[in-house]
Amino acid sequence: MTGIRIRQAAELLGVSDDTVRRWIDNGSLAAEKDESGRKVVDGPALAEFARANASKSPDLLGSESSARNRFTGIVTAVVMDKVMAQVEMQCGPFRVVSLMSSEAVRDLGLEPGKVAVAVVKSTTVIVETPGGVA
Repeated sequence: MTGIRIRQAAELLGVSDDTVRRWIDNGSLAAEKDESGRKVVDGPALAEFARANASKSPDLLGSESSARNRFTGIVTAVVMDKVMAQVEMQCGPFRVVSLMSSEAVRDLGLEPGKVAVAVVKSTTVIVETPGGVA
């Protein structure tokens, strides 16, 4: 069993420790005790719980797309020169940075405080494990 401590499970799910404890107490999420007597959640069980309870980002675009990675957020910074721009967004706990033309920034009216959707379509996604442990 891959035991994940309650605090880490909460961080991974973007909720409080107390919320994870409530889910365990009401039977929504199974937990066991590790060799030290601490409650831990089985990794595959947490993954299934996360998948089953994931909420979709609001569809602000109103269109279909082949891109499955959409992050609704708020523009936090725009750095623009004559040709290119860097747009930063906060999408939940994630900071997303996009480089685009200054013309696109003007056309979309991107500025701090504007709600937008970051759509990611990539053939390269790098996956790492903490501490290099497989």
